[in-house]
Amino acid sequence: MLVELGIDKLFLILVDNASSNDVAIGYLRKKFNPRGGLVQNGKYLHMRCMTHIVNLIVVEGLKEMNKSVERVRGAVRYVRQSPVRLQKFKECVVVEKIECKKMLCLDVCTRWNSTYLMLDTTQNFERAFERFEEQDTNFRAELERGEGWPSVDDWDNVRKLRDFLEHFYEVTWRISDTSYVTSNKFFDELSEIDILLQDAQLNSNIDFNVMAIKMKEKYDKYWGDIDKMNLLMFVACVLDPRQKLKYLEFALSEMSSSEKACEMMQKLKESLYELFDEYKPPLHSTCSQSSSSVSTHVSIGEPQQKMKRRMQALYKKRELEICGEDKTSELDKYLAEANEEFVEDFDILLWWKVNSPRFPTLSKIARDVLAIPVSTVASESAFSTGGRVLDQYRSSLTPKIVQALVCTQDWIRRSSSQEDINKIKEQIQEHDKIENGLMQMELFWRDEMDIFWKDEMGIRRPYGDVVRCGGQLEACGDGGTCTGRGSTAAHQPLGFPAFVFVLVF
Repeated sequence: MLVELGIDKLFLILVDNASSNDVAIGYLRKKFNPRGGLVQNGKYLHMRCMTHIVNLIVVEGLKEMNKSVERVRGAVRYVRQSPVRLQKFKECVVVEKIECKKMLCLDVCTRWNSTYLMLDTTQNFERAFERFEEQDTNFRAELERGEGWPSVDDWDNVRKLRDFLEHFYEVTWRISDTSYVTSNKFFDELSEIDILLQDAQLNSNIDFNVMAIKMKEKYDKYWGDIDKMNLLMFVACVLDPRQKLKYLEFALSEMSSSEKACEMMQKLKESLYELFDEYKPPLHSTCSQSSSSVSTHVSIGEPQQKMKRRMQALYKKRELEICGEDKTSELDKYLAEANEEFVEDFDILLWWKVNSPRFPTLSKIARDVLAIPVSTVASESAFSTGGRVLDQYRSSLTPKIVQALVCTQDWIRRSSSQEDINKIKEQIQEHDKIENGLMQMELFWRDEMDIFWKDEMGIRRPYGDVVRCGGQLEACGDGGTCTGRGSTAAHQPLGFPAFVFVLVF
């Protein structure tokens, strides 16, 4: 497919953490490498989505705080199950004078960001839940039958967890942005997560301490070893004129041991110079191009301005002929210059555009490396129907119902003709008729129960009514008043009707 689209060179492929992607990357490397279509023989071809790794880290941590989250989730679910309960809860919010424009929202358990939004809103209504318990006697009993009633400690854990998850939520939001995201932001977000997890491991709360340890283990699995990471993300940091190698070396020494930091810096420098040599044009081609563009003959008819630049062109030609003697490369000059100031609204793309005449080779590398996306969320969301199926109004749908909705929509869209669509509509209408018939039968049966089954003695029963008279089964066949037999004349209904419907589908 790539060949059909005219793509004969690959720089990098961004994928999630599915194991099948490793096989696909290996296949592409095998096919494109003999053609010379890969940079550094496909050394940087595989890039893992940062958002997916952040998701794995957070989900691992939520497993340790699941009890408190489940109890709060149960309280939210109970209130939202009925419009009457929700209205009563809103009245409790007014009585408690809670100033919050947001209202309770239920999360999707498989999406930690929705869990964060649920906790962010629910933490404001603790007093409202306490007052709601006083008005609804079944509230506490219903929760006790499930995960339990949210205690004071649970609310405290939820607030701390909300503050902790806020950092990851903001990181995910920044790297998933579609307007202006360059790959040099990767290391900034990576270092922020590392510092956050290190501080959480020192927390006095045992639950948070254990949660941070689990999350750090997952973090180290993907980002703890430089051999498992794509070095282009560190190259992007070097290409940021505010950071370069100096900042990167300092940050790595703070995030890990000095020995490990030195090892990572050594590998990074080797990869950086190899990539620069890959992009650097051959020496002979550069000299030949300049020689061909510079003419040593002077024409009498040429403009005077062009003749004044003749000496400059000859000097440039001479410099290119002896350029092999200059040991200071373009990359060394860039790294030797002082770093730019850390400015919040610094435009790195504009900087490289302005300085491209000074660093022509590095500007080409920056053009390719800084354009690397660090997350697949932006592209996946364009083809995902999850947000259109599970929203804040339909967050309680079971997986089976969600699957039925998605499949039905897909079947309808894939129908090749209007006849197929009409056939599906007819089948849906047929099922609706059967469902309506069952509902009518249920209503009819309830009405018959109210009319026929009376427990008071002396009530006239219709012909064929089956009752228990004195411990024996009898039928009042005359349609009159049943006098009963034996010592007991009280009639008690058996609990099953005298007619049975059998539906065969």
